[in-house]
Amino acid sequence: MATHTDGHLSTGQYRHTWTPDGEVTGVVVLVHGLHEHAGRYGHVAERLGRAGYATWAPDHPGHGRSPGSRGNIGSLAATVAGVDETAQSAAAAHPGVPLFVYGHSMGGLVAAQYLTGTPSVTVRGAVLSAPALDLSSANRVQQLAAPLLGKLLPDLGVLELDADAVSRDPAVVAAYRADPLNRMGKVRARTGAEMITAVAAMPARLRRLTLPVLVVHGGADRLVPPAASEFVATGTSSSDVTHTVYPGLFHEPHNEPEQEQVLDDVVGWLDAHR
Repeated sequence: MATHTDGHLSTGQYRHTWTPDGEVTGVVVLVHGLHEHAGRYGHVAERLGRAGYATWAPDHPGHGRSPGSRGNIGSLAATVAGVDETAQSAAAAHPGVPLFVYGHSMGGLVAAQYLTGTPSVTVRGAVLSAPALDLSSANRVQQLAAPLLGKLLPDLGVLELDADAVSRDPAVVAAYRADPLNRMGKVRARTGAEMITAVAAMPARLRRLTLPVLVVHGGADRLVPPAASEFVATGTSSSDVTHTVYPGLFHEPHNEPEQEQVLDDVVGWLDAHR
């Protein structure tokens, strides 16, 4: 079991912490995706906790219980700063314990941005789940217009996302739609612009990533194509990259009927690298 507590970053962002009842042998900084919140990862934190890992997870600006316009991260830099502050706090709370970053979807992009910048020296490796490093969901006109719209109309909805593509489990989709902390509207122009800019610059940045990396993706993901994971797996300078595509799974491998196997694989990789 893992004990859940909450707190806040210096910016006012909300932060979850799940601490295992026994010895803490590792720490995972979990980075959630677009239009959701870290509270959706309680079952992931419980599985990690059974293996001795504490989980620290901020709600991004404009997401979950954090302040800001719903769905508007403001800037990718501010979102990355929240991850960094969370990592620094986690490292201080568990000195000498290996730390990992686990980012899903937009959280995978945020994690990649953090890891290719100036991450905490305590970071031992990363898990990137369906990382949003692909621009195909936005057409060429949307990509070109995004920077201007992001400045002039930052809260404008510009791109519809299909909630049914989150998971093959109808109960997961129903819970996702019913969760008042999730956003069901279109992607905000500012958020879209920040993501597009980051993805465009990522090929050069990825070459700075030398840490061990586990990349996982659902083979039937309709929100972020599996090619995005291939891009990450082949674009880093790391000599230790594990790339796993689960045939038939949708966008959230950790919320699919096969989630137990997926999370066992994640824990196995963490154990091998701590």
